[in-house]
Amino acid sequence: MSRTADIAIVGGGLVGSALAYGLASRGASVLMFDPDADDLHASVGNFGLVWVQSKGVGAPDYAALSRRSAAAWTDFAADIAGRSGKNPAYDRCGGIKIALGDSEMEALEASVRRLHNQGSDDVVMISREELVDRVPSVGPEAVGGSYCAADGHADPLATHIALRIALRTTARAAVVRRRVDGIVPDGDGFTVLAEGERFGAGKVVLAAGHGTTALAAMLGLDVPLRPERGQILVTERLAPFLGPACFTVRQTNQGSVLIGDSKEDVGFDRGTTPAVGGAMAERALRMFPCLADARIVRQWGALRVMSPDGLPIYAQSRTHPGAMSLSCHSGVTLAAAHAGEVAEAVLSGTLAARYPAFSPDRFAKVSA
Repeated sequence: MSRTADIAIVGGGLVGSALAYGLASRGASVLMFDPDADDLHASVGNFGLVWVQSKGVGAPDYAALSRRSAAAWTDFAADIAGRSGKNPAYDRCGGIKIALGDSEMEALEASVRRLHNQGSDDVVMISREELVDRVPSVGPEAVGGSYCAADGHADPLATHIALRIALRTTARAAVVRRRVDGIVPDGDGFTVLAEGERFGAGKVVLAAGHGTTALAAMLGLDVPLRPERGQILVTERLAPFLGPACFTVRQTNQGSVLIGDSKEDVGFDRGTTPAVGGAMAERALRMFPCLADARIVRQWGALRVMSPDGLPIYAQSRTHPGAMSLSCHSGVTLAAAHAGEVAEAVLSGTLAARYPAFSPDRFAKVSA
């Protein structure tokens, strides 16, 4: 056996890194498997919103988890920044969804009413006048929108780097740069097989994004996932003009503007297309005409990790105690929760009991 630990985490993106940090901070020894080779990290392409106002419409448990995580982000960001010396660039600046035209405004009002009916009353509708007051640079087609003070944004890459450095400071974790080929339950826990080496762990948690489904089957877990491509445009650095975070447009702390507004079913193709890029740019210009002369300096595509209903999947094996899985497309928003309450549930073996709404059993019930 090469090395052993209390817990092995397969996957080192934002989900796996946040969980590893939370576990190590609570005294568990951790091996986190994250190969050097490209492994479809969703983290590298994340838009960076810490967002609650449109999360969990019709899914109150998801809405509540998103709000708890957003509320924990200030302390979480300060913690990892203090340990790492790296700024995750978190700003709880409030968030706005802009409506271009009356039909979009009506759809937003209906969505906000549903959130209010679920008990989420921190999202409010704002008029054209209130919108202009908050964002003077908004264009004439914007008729209003919705606003939530709990929303904000962070730099996904900086957050990931801060987490990795903070993880090292715990002296309880090691990153294994090997791809996991198999996981074998044994009498005392699990043997992780990684490129010819064997590692031991009392518990194992899969946080491998799109690699999770195949590994989960080895542990008696059915974790159905699909890729959804999102494209992002990045402008040159501009003078500050956008205070709040907006749902599809945000200005970073360095001045560049990120524009992201696509959901594409194209399999595992992470490419970019002029048509989608042009459509995103056109809508961004309608919201913010001041972007007309801004140069686009980069465009990329990345794959969201989506469950059939879009909600997280937190799975705990009945046949192999100690085996668990975490999958979601909200790695930034939920990072504070993964390092906090979810890490506590993993340590105590109560993941399934604490988050029954996110069990993969819900899909079996639908198909039945």
